[in-house]
Order: sequence, then structure tokens, then C-alpha cells
Amino acid sequence: MSIFQFFRILWARRWVTVMTTVAVLTLGVLVILVVPPRYKAETRVILDVIKPDPVTGQILSSPFLRAYMSNQTELIKDFGVAGRVVADQHLADDPEMQKAYQERKSSDDRDFAHWTAQKIIDDSDAAIIPGSNIIQISYTSREPEKARRIADALREAYIAASLEDRRNSASRNASWYDDQAAKTRAALADAEAAKAQFERENGVLLQDDQTDVDTARLAALASQAATPVLTQAPMGSTAAQLELAQVEADLAQASKMLGPNHPQIIDLKRKRELLIQQIDKDRVAASQAASIAASAMRSTAGLLDAQKAKVMAQREKVEKLKLLQDNVNLLRDQYNKSASRAAELHQEAEVVEAGVTTLGNAITPQKAVFPNKPLVLGGALAGGLGGGIVLALALEILARRVRCKEDLESLVDAPVLAIVRRTPQQRVATGRRITRRVAAPPLKRAEA
Repeated sequence: MSIFQFFRILWARRWVTVMTTVAVLTLGVLVILVVPPRYKAETRVILDVIKPDPVTGQILSSPFLRAYMSNQTELIKDFGVAGRVVADQHLADDPEMQKAYQERKSSDDRDFAHWTAQKIIDDSDAAIIPGSNIIQISYTSREPEKARRIADALREAYIAASLEDRRNSASRNASWYDDQAAKTRAALADAEAAKAQFERENGVLLQDDQTDVDTARLAALASQAATPVLTQAPMGSTAAQLELAQVEADLAQASKMLGPNHPQIIDLKRKRELLIQQIDKDRVAASQAASIAASAMRSTAGLLDAQKAKVMAQREKVEKLKLLQDNVNLLRDQYNKSASRAAELHQEAEVVEAGVTTLGNAITPQKAVFPNKPLVLGGALAGGLGGGIVLALALEILARRVRCKEDLESLVDAPVLAIVRRTPQQRVATGRRITRRVAAPPLKRAEA
């Protein structure tokens, strides 16, 4: 079928398309006039997920951020939030709600609280604004003021539910950590008692660096034995010896010029005797120091050997004591972590903020979102035209007629030689015959 044939069909059956379009437009107008309008109120909140938590200091990582925000949107449409709205707005006392509940289907066995909350859920919506951490909460109602009031109530109920959920979760976790801390504290006390009893029974003590006293003493003796003992040995002339040589030289020089009883000679001799005594004392002291050092070295070597033997004898006890100390340290670390986490959770259970910031109250809607008059009329016009065209084509298929030479050529395998068109006078005469045929009275049957 060519485009020319298509338009001929549409023009021939144009009244079908026109009547279909008028019918659909009429239906659209009836929808606008009959269907009650619905108004939509919106409010927004910000989820404080970008800045650190004021209590725990935690920041949600990107993989969990999307899931967390999706959970928050679902929480807004949860029965707990809707139930809060029903209670806060006293919807259970609304005569219209009670009447609608009485007129519900007989198969609906829900109680009034759940039925009313479900009505709130069905008319509410929550969505994340793309590229942000803002949630838009909306509610649709036939009354603009009611839509605004319920939208704000949904927001406040969501904030209250978030805060309560956070507190309850923190309280449950804090109780669990308290129990763990109590158990760990009891185990720590038993471990410390077992360690102390082992130390008393075996006489082994550990220092802060996890070494026992005997091992530390052995290390000190080993360090002392490794240090060389320096003794003063005569490595040449001392100061007293040099001075004695000078005095003897002066005495020999003076003896040549002075008599033996000269005071200078007597003074030099006295000085020489004192120097000789000093040199003898120095030699005795050096000998005694060397003897003491040698004795100390022998004593240190003996103590070192004895200490080695003692350490080797109690090595097994020391290792067991280290295991007991490791167990004590482990339990103490577990207790500190449990107690610290329990304190943080107790603090979190007392927070007054739900991590949500309000962006203002909802505004009473001034324009209905349904029915949208331009959209309904435009859709009705487009649907009527489309339906009329489809209906015209369907009627043409069911009652095909020859309207042009192309239609004839498609039916008869022969060329069209000429097209005879009616003159205006013939068209008028044809119209008159049709009119007379319609207006003529029916013929009566001849009586037998």
C-alpha cells in the first residue's frame, strides 16, 4: 500500500477518526471533571553521612553509603514510621478513615491500625536526589492542607524512628560488650591469681621487659666479666721518679761545691728520702690494685658460672611463667577494648541527634498533580487520533473498496487504460436519486 492509498483511506473514513477523537477527548474531559484532584506536598532532609560521627568519629565509606541511603528511604515507608504518623495526627479518630475502613473488602482482615498505616504508606514516597545526600519525602492527598501536614509528620516520625533505632541498637551492643567485659575481667582476675601463685611457689619473678630477675642478673654479670680490668702498671718513669732523678742531680752538683753539713745539702737529702718513700708506696698500691682486680675477676667468673647454672635450672619455670604473663596481657587487652567500646556505645545510646538535618517544612501545594489537565487533554487527543486511524484501517481491511487505480491494479492483473470520472451534473443527479430512494414510501405487496 502506497502513502497515496493510505491517505485516501483515511480521507474516505475521516468521520471514523473524527468521532473516535471526539469520544476520547470527551472521556478525558469527564476524567478531569469527575476524578477528584490530588495534591502533593514535599519536604527534604539531609543525611549527615559526609562528616564524621560526633560520638564514634566514624565516616561511612563509599561502598556502604548507597546501601545506607537506600535503607533510609525504605525506613520512611515502613510501618513503624507510618504508625507514628497515625498516632501523632490522630488519624484513628478521623470519621472518613473509619468509614473507609468499614467499607473495605470483606477479604481484608487487617486491623484498623495496620490498615490506616498502609493507607499512609500507599500515598507517601521517598527518593534520593541524584548526586546528593538529600532525601525528598512526599505525600499525596485530596486535601492540600492534609498533604502538607502529613508530609511534615512523616519527616518528624522518620527522624524520631532513626534516633530511637540508633539508641536501641547502641544499647543492645553496649549490653553485649558489658557482658564480655565482665567475663573478661573475671578471667583476668583468675589468670593474675594463677600467675602470682606460680611465682610464690617457684620463686620466679618477671620484670616489665618479660625477663626474670635471675636472667637479668646473669646479663649484668656477663657484661661485667666481658669488661677488661685495667690495672696501672709501670710503663716508664713516674713523676716521683723524675723528680727524684732531678734531686739527685742537684745533690751531686751541690756536693762538689758545698760541704756535707750545708743546709742546702741537708734539704736535698731530706727531699730525696721523701721521694724514695713515695715511690715505694706507689709500687705497693699498684701491686695491691692488681691483686684485687685479679681476685675480682676470679670472683666474677665464679658468680657467672653459678648464675648460668641457676638460670638453666629454672628455664622451664620461666617459660611457663611467661606463658601465664602472656595470657594475663591478652585478657587485659581484651578487657580494655571491651570496656572502652561499651563506654562509647553507652555514650551513643544517649545521643540527641539522629544524624538527620531538616531543610524546612513542607509548603501547602497550590496546584494538583492529578489530574494534569494539559497532560490528560493532550493524551486524549493523541490517543483519539491514533485510535481513530487504527479503527479506520481496520474497517477498510474488513470491507475493502476500490478507491483508485492502484487498488484496481492490486486486485486485477491487467493494466488500467483509462479513468472515467463523473461530471458535476452526474454527481448531482446521483445525489438526487439517492435522496428519492431514501424518501420514497415502501411498496405494498399485492393482495392475493
